[in-house]
Order: sequence, then structure tokens, then C-alpha cells
Amino acid sequence: MTTEIAIIGDRFMLSKTFEEHILAVCGDKVSVRRMDYEWPDAPLEQGYGGSRIEGIQEFQGDPEEVVAHIGAAKIAVLHHAPLSAKMMEVLPDLKLVAVSRGGPINIDMNAARARGITVVNTPGRNASAVAEFTIGGIIAELRNLARGHEALRAGEYRTDLYRADVTGDELCDMTVGVIGYGQIGKRVVSLLRAFGCRIKVSDPYVQLTAEDLHAGVEMVSFERLLSEADIVSLHPRVTEETKGMMNADAFAAMKPGSTLINTARGPLVDYDALIAALQSGHLRGAMLETFPIEPVPEDSPLLTLPNVTLTPHIAGASLRTVRVAASKAADEVRRWLDGEPPLNPC
Repeated sequence: MTTEIAIIGDRFMLSKTFEEHILAVCGDKVSVRRMDYEWPDAPLEQGYGGSRIEGIQEFQGDPEEVVAHIGAAKIAVLHHAPLSAKMMEVLPDLKLVAVSRGGPINIDMNAARARGITVVNTPGRNASAVAEFTIGGIIAELRNLARGHEALRAGEYRTDLYRADVTGDELCDMTVGVIGYGQIGKRVVSLLRAFGCRIKVSDPYVQLTAEDLHAGVEMVSFERLLSEADIVSLHPRVTEETKGMMNADAFAAMKPGSTLINTARGPLVDYDALIAALQSGHLRGAMLETFPIEPVPEDSPLLTLPNVTLTPHIAGASLRTVRVAASKAADEVRRWLDGEPPLNPC
């Protein structure tokens, strides 16, 4: 007898890719049905300021449609599709949910625990992609790549970008502060070491690896990092502790002329305070990949500030991310079918 698996992907995490990886490790033990939503061609519902589906955030999909697709399946493999307490009430056969993202914020975890539904995720699926993107973002902001590009596209050849008061410095002569030393933070530090810069890390819950310690990386307090870093790069999860951690006080504590890099999450930053620090010139610039509201509103000052580099939340967008997430989810499905404990329970 085969086990039913319902897959809901989208135009990034393709349900077909999930199916291929699951069938490769599970074979004829399973039967699969799949569907795909429109993300990223249609935006997610953010829900940070209040969600229309109680208990979940950052999702895409109609609850009734999701329930109908999952039906009597014992296993659901999801990316951004929602799964609320009310939805679980009408899915009595559901036993395992594999969410192909770092945090299952589209799942009501309290309800899942109460109903005995195992939820697993795919941590680190995009760690390499985001770390590489972060390095690219740092260089783009320091060395005026985006500004030079925009000027040329507009027909302007900006030789002023060579002026000493306009051009940026080199990483090899700078101090980079990395806040958050999880899978992405560790990879960022590893890549930064190749540039010969001084690296300081702030994370009260982990210790540096022996390799980073040997390379001269320092673990310091949040306050010391802000005061000494030429570049501050954010990589913590969004928690009650970290939400809004980069506020007016934090920006005031940063070195004059320093740069903020946010390839993590919008809620980590008080963007009004950031805009003020950029407008005043206290911060030299910022590279921002995530925002408090996405898409960014057309009237946001961030879109007109001359000292920012902006990207539309694409740091994790790589084909390797898709393959890694699908492989991790498939392995969790196989383990559940074989009676083995999950590798990444939430």
C-alpha cells in the first residue's frame, strides 16, 4: 500500500522538483499529487502586522484550496502554502509536514504540536546562496557598482565616482561586523576571510569555530561590534529579541561613515531610523535586500536615497537552493516512512 503525499510548490520551489527527489529515494512506496502557486510572480501575504489566517505569517494560497489538495494525504510537502489550526482540524490523516524553508512561519506550530503532526524544515537550504549574495552586496555598495550602472543606463558617464570623497574603500583594510553566527553567518565569515579584512562576530548563543578563531575572527558584544565595524552585516533570525534590534540607538552607536548590509529580514531594522541615519550622513550607505513591507511602497524614501543599493529579496534565489531544499525534504519523507527520527524537527 502506497502512502499519499501532497506537494504544494510554486514557480521557484517547483513541485516537480520535490516529486523527482521524493520518488528517487522512496520509489513505489508513495503516490504523489502536486500543485504550484504563483510566487514569486505574485507576492506573499506578510502578516507581520496582523494575518488574515490566525497563527501564521508569510504565506501564499487559499486555505480551502490547500485543504482540498492535501485531502487524505498523510504527508504534505509545502513551501509557502498556509496550514492553520482550522485547516488541521479538517485534515485528520495528516501526520508529517515538510516545509522547504528555514522557519515554518506559514504553519501554526502550536496547533501542529497539539495534534501530533510532525513538522520538519530545511535549514541551511539557501545559506550558500545568501552568503555569496551578501559578499556581492557589500562590494556593490562599497564600490558604487549599482550607481555606476544606473548612471550609464541613464546616459551619464559618472567620472565623479573616482573622487576620493565619493569612492569606497577596499575590504582588505576594513573591519566587518557580522551579527548572527548561524549557517549563513558562518559562511559569510568564511568568505570574508579571503579578503583579509578584520572580522568581528556578535551572537550570544554560539561560539566561533576553531577555524575562525585560528584565523583571527573575534567574538564581541553587540555594542562593541557597532562601535568598531566599518560594515555591519545582519544574519540573525527574527525573534522577539532581535526584532527592531537595529534602531536609532544602534545606528547612533555605529561608526560615522559606516555601512549597513541587510540580507536577512526586514523586521530586524527600524527603517525610519535607518533612513534618518542615511539622510544625515552618519552612515555612508546601506545595501538592503529585505524591507519592512514587500514589495517596497512606491513612496518609500529608500527608493530615492542616493547612498543605498537595493535588491528585491532575491539573495536565496539560486538553483542550488531548490535542489538542496528538495533533497532535504525528500530525505525527511523517507525517514518518516522508514520509522526513523527526523533530522530537522521544528
